[in-house]
Amino acid sequence: MALSETVEERVRTMTAGVSELLVPFFPVGIGMRLDPAVFSNARTVLLAISLLVAALLSKLIGCGPGAIRLGRTDALRVGTGTAPRGEVGTVVAQLGRKLGVMPDSIFAIIISLSAATTLAAPPIIRLAFRGAKTER
Repeated sequence: MALSETVEERVRTMTAGVSELLVPFFPVGIGMRLDPAVFSNARTVLLAISLLVAALLSKLIGCGPGAIRLGRTDALRVGTGTAPRGEVGTVVAQLGRKLGVMPDSIFAIIISLSAATTLAAPPIIRLAFRGAKTER
């Protein structure tokens, strides 16, 4: 991304394979810093669950109405399709943790929230598209 505007197409083409190889290591590296022991505290678990529900509902409520002219079913599909979140959140969480301004519990909640919304999206989308006709 940093070089996207400053280098010629040839450089982007030559580095495409390297970036495709290294991109999956970014979330793995962040996840390895997560201490699962923070979830032994019931208040942390309750906060994580509350934020997960809020994250999923906020996407449904925030993005669904924008597609209401397509019909209620398609608005629901758009809302559920936007449920995965957290790429920016994980970067901010990692930075906050590195600077020492974010406790481990909040870091763990943000990282787990990102993973949970990403993993919850496919089954929710599948439910939203149940009965939909497929075009071939």
